[in-house]
Amino acid sequence: MTEVIFGSVLSALSTGAGAFIILFMRGSVTHRWRDVLLAFTAGIMMAASTMGLIPEALSLGGFLPLAIGIILGVFTLTLLEKRIPHIDLEHSKSGIEFDEKALLIISAITLHNIPEGLSVGVSYASSTEDTGNLIAFAIGLQNAPEGFLVALFLVNQKISKLKAFIIATLTGAIEIVSGLLGFFLTAYVANLVPYGLAFAAGAMLFIIYKELIPESHGDGNETTSTYSFITGLLFMILLIQLF
Repeated sequence: MTEVIFGSVLSALSTGAGAFIILFMRGSVTHRWRDVLLAFTAGIMMAASTMGLIPEALSLGGFLPLAIGIILGVFTLTLLEKRIPHIDLEHSKSGIEFDEKALLIISAITLHNIPEGLSVGVSYASSTEDTGNLIAFAIGLQNAPEGFLVALFLVNQKISKLKAFIIATLTGAIEIVSGLLGFFLTAYVANLVPYGLAFAAGAMLFIIYKELIPESHGDGNETTSTYSFITGLLFMILLIQLF
């Protein structure tokens, strides 16, 4: 129980850690660096899902629970995408007024953090001790640049740096609640763990392919982003092998 709380808090606060950078920024960040960060985190999440969550779900339940869980994860994220209007933080040219646009961004990021928190909680319910730490670490690494980009967007909307940092940090707090929910559901409902792990994998794969990769290729930085994705993938594989 202590570990799941610690892992959920750590992954959630990583959003604030990324946003913290905004307090010390003097200039702007190029699209190339934003794309590199997004692609790197996509590689990390890909390794975590394909080498951590999916093999664990297969070993515990076999192919059918894996397939059902992945499909449910993808379907859930698809519903979130349809219900919450997606506004690209960096490429949007819409004329939405500040209050509405800022609210949409904050709501979308907050809701998208729910399945990430579930992924952490479900992973700690697994019988394999290191799975929870691995996924919490991967989600935390993904949350850091996300928090930075949210804070950067808010600052560009004329919000003070301190307020932008606080708001961006709070968007990650939902992961603590959803992490605990995921843990209790899978820990105390028999045979739910492989479905939960597969659900988390499906959610992460959706985020990778639908969000992170397209956004990292939006400014003509496809080659650099591809190298960054592979670097993130190899980095996470190395960590899995070492720990």
